[in-house]
Amino acid sequence: MSTTVATQAAADSPSPAQGRRLQVFNLLLELRAFIALIVLIAVFSILSDAYLTWDNLVTMTRHVAINAILAIGMLMVILTGGIDLSVGSIVGLAGIVAGVLLEGLTLGGTTLFPPVWAVVVIVLAVGAGVGAVNGTLVTRFGVAPFIATLGMLYVARGVALLISDGETYPNLGGSPELGNTGFGWIGSGEIVGIPVSIWLMVLFAAAATFLTRKAPFGRWVYAVGGNERAAELAGVRVNKVKRRVYMISGVCAAMAGLIIASELTSAAPQAGETFELNAIAAVVIGGTSLMGGRGTVRGALIGAFVIGFLADGLVILGVSTFWQIVIKGAVIILAVILDQSQQRIQRRGAAVAAAVATAGPEKPTSTAA
Repeated sequence: MSTTVATQAAADSPSPAQGRRLQVFNLLLELRAFIALIVLIAVFSILSDAYLTWDNLVTMTRHVAINAILAIGMLMVILTGGIDLSVGSIVGLAGIVAGVLLEGLTLGGTTLFPPVWAVVVIVLAVGAGVGAVNGTLVTRFGVAPFIATLGMLYVARGVALLISDGETYPNLGGSPELGNTGFGWIGSGEIVGIPVSIWLMVLFAAAATFLTRKAPFGRWVYAVGGNERAAELAGVRVNKVKRRVYMISGVCAAMAGLIIASELTSAAPQAGETFELNAIAAVVIGGTSLMGGRGTVRGALIGAFVIGFLADGLVILGVSTFWQIVIKGAVIILAVILDQSQQRIQRRGAAVAAAVATAGPEKPTSTAA
């Protein structure tokens, strides 16, 4: 009798082999965005000879750069357990502010034409200001991040429409006589053959990586997202961290707006519509938890590349725009399902590891009747 019980217990108890299998599955799930990107490139390269060419790769990466910069800012917010739905409207507002400044700002009967570097600084400051308002609504007034940033989505878009009276600023080339030329270089210029927008993406990614991995601020961000109460008890200034991540998101959105306006040499108040959804999708596909506390800059970048390369590949193949929307939505849902699966496997793996450690070395069982 005891022999049967001991045998059954040994069969039911987790083994080191099970733990290793769970580790392999977990690794595959962690690399899912990168694997998806490789599969996308391979499939579209087979279906179209024009896909995997240097010129097309550069073009696609230019498209990705805008979404990637937005995703970096969104990542910082989501890591704290928040969300920022206003980034698309900040993109449009940033372009309009740049258009006003480049075409001349009239103050007290005098029209000022600031240089391009001043335009960039002012626009980024506007983005940071909108982010600061978001952060203040969330921290000081206790408004839920979803509601606060949803309201700011409408406010920022409305301000852009009021400033421009619903019109587009069609010519942002500037004038040499006024000293405000060079704006087009941000979106269309190149450094050693690589578009400036791609270099900006690399710069923002490097700065975000440093913040999240090397700076104390990054540890505070993860701490707030992992357990806000514990972080507060540990001395982290939670509200200050939250305000700063929303400001970072606003700066990233403003930079994306500058790139778009520069590429088009025009600014429209409707620019950036639904961009917040692309940014959230990139972050989720990259493995970031919407509950906060888990995610990486690398993952957000890969997620942005997955969305961008998928969209451009479907365009090259002539797939209908409607089907593109359906496919993008399906990819986002699949990413969330895989994220939930990864969390279950991690919990199961932790339980197996704990059980194996508790059991210790196998002991001989009794053969008594």
